[in-house]
Amino acid sequence: MKKTKLPDQVTEKLKLLPTNPGCYIYKDEKENVLYVGKAINLRNRVRSYFQDSARHGLRIARLVSKVRDMEWIVVDSEVEALVLECNLIKEHRPPFNVRLRDDKSYPYITITNEKFPRVMFTRRVKKDGAKYFGPYTSAFSVRDTLDLLHKVFPLIPCGKSWSGREEQRPCLYYHLNRCLGPCAGLADSKEYKEVVGKVERFLQGREESMVNDLKREMNEAAENLDFERAAQIRDQIQAIENVLQKQKVLSSDQTDQDVIAVVKDDRGAAIQMLYVRGGKLIGQRQFILDGASEAPTQEAVQEFVKQYYAQAPEVPREILLPVEIEERNIVQSWLRQRRGAAVTVEVPQGGEKLRLVDMAANNAEQALALFSQELSQKEAWAEEAMSQLQETLGLPTLPLRVEGYDISNIQGTAPVGSMVVVENGEAAKAEYRRFKIRWHPESPNDFAMMHEVITRRLRAYLDGDEKFAKLPDLIMIDGGKGQLAAALKARDDLRLSVPMVGLAKRHEIIYQPTHVPPASNVPREEMESDPGRARDLPYKFEGVSDAYEYRDFELPLNSPGLLLLRKLRDEAHRFAISFHRKLRDKRMTGSAIEEIPGIGPRRRRLLLRTFGSVEGIRRATVEDLAAVPTMTKRLAEQVREYLQEG
Repeated sequence: MKKTKLPDQVTEKLKLLPTNPGCYIYKDEKENVLYVGKAINLRNRVRSYFQDSARHGLRIARLVSKVRDMEWIVVDSEVEALVLECNLIKEHRPPFNVRLRDDKSYPYITITNEKFPRVMFTRRVKKDGAKYFGPYTSAFSVRDTLDLLHKVFPLIPCGKSWSGREEQRPCLYYHLNRCLGPCAGLADSKEYKEVVGKVERFLQGREESMVNDLKREMNEAAENLDFERAAQIRDQIQAIENVLQKQKVLSSDQTDQDVIAVVKDDRGAAIQMLYVRGGKLIGQRQFILDGASEAPTQEAVQEFVKQYYAQAPEVPREILLPVEIEERNIVQSWLRQRRGAAVTVEVPQGGEKLRLVDMAANNAEQALALFSQELSQKEAWAEEAMSQLQETLGLPTLPLRVEGYDISNIQGTAPVGSMVVVENGEAAKAEYRRFKIRWHPESPNDFAMMHEVITRRLRAYLDGDEKFAKLPDLIMIDGGKGQLAAALKARDDLRLSVPMVGLAKRHEIIYQPTHVPPASNVPREEMESDPGRARDLPYKFEGVSDAYEYRDFELPLNSPGLLLLRKLRDEAHRFAISFHRKLRDKRMTGSAIEEIPGIGPRRRRLLLRTFGSVEGIRRATVEDLAAVPTMTKRLAEQVREYLQEG
């Protein structure tokens, strides 16, 4: 690729680079992050990208040609640089980095960090002091394991947490010997801790040593003529041995291992992980790496290891890789710090360990083939759906970006609007937006609320707001002619031409405007040359415009075009109602005024007692608010301003 002259800003910053370890960030002309890297010597590493003698592959050459600015962050060590690099990649998702894509939320088993811990199902790994085991490939297997644990070990199957004090009478689980009864103050903390220890050993793959301990306890109970206790332990042993028979023994040395393999093609790279604990395969997991199609295999594996273990709940004793990675020593040091004990990262050359890597590679090939097939099917469906909408609606271009809008309120209380987006047929959740309705009528008016939401969204585009920088190819309004007419009026007031349709819930009827209204008094050229003019346009909605005529039609219920619109509408409704419920619950408890400076518990109680609710406070005048005991005019103005903004 032909070399281009470096921008002056890049040239000047290359002179200022320090020799410390740290991370560097490349940006394009719009300040978008292109790439994040780390170096033990920032000056040497960054300059190597821009030397005339540098020979880069296509991917790095394209990156260098796009760099218009750079930043760097200095740290004290290469390990710190590695951690920072992982965090920056996760935050910015740079297009030229190999990025770990993890669309699935895998299930885990957690032992909570409480006086009397619970063993629970979860999909979220938090830094809360709890212990996490997994991930598991299916929720069914996790629930099956939990059911076994609660049958074998007398923990807290009801899911409630208890302090160990006598708070209520013991329930049926206690009388069935399925719980030690911490809720009734009957559980001995030492005994409970021993039970939790057994559960941990079971989940860590140490079942055989646990069975030996249980057999010893069973024999002791039988010798003491405690045959009921011996029978209970016997049943526990049988349940655990049934699980052991189903597990596949992979390693004779009973080491905890993560086995990693990679398969690449032009779509990206698939990573397969096998989780071996105590020599037994306890689970597996697949990952897809974005941006890895042009990257070397070594780089793909290295970036995966760093990004995965930056957030993994557990680091095993051994990590087996399919290829050597450049930063193996520093990664190994970092993982030792994370685990707090020895960690070995190695590339096996033969024997059992190489067999494990080969097994993982076979699974990775199947995972990538399945991913490619699913991706092809999704792309074909999205192409068909967008083509159908373009043809049916007579759109000038393929609707690559479609936005859906909905309003949610109960009798005008806590009204909100939602904007959801699909791009190329897939939900673009980073583009979702929520709106608190600013206009509060005496009676609810969905048309006026829709007019406000569309006005604010399109006005933000004209004002250059980065959050609304993209215009859609099609806007879908949840509702019939009334809601659609309100949205059209908002669009026309701002002199924009974005295609719009309405989708009514009953019979899935699509409404499309067919009559174009006369041009407004503001010339389009003047509006485009002065986008700030849009700020002066009013929010006030005068009524439903009659300037349009509408055609209504139906698409087959199983047609891709209708399914795409329905998916968008249902998502807009879900997104709006979840926000509405959050605001409604907040206002019902009075917490909407808890954050106002100067309004403490006493003033809050007096305000709620005087006006009955947060909505009553919102409707009150400054004079009414100032008349409440302990309130001042300044505080009254502050309360009113805060609630009007909310």
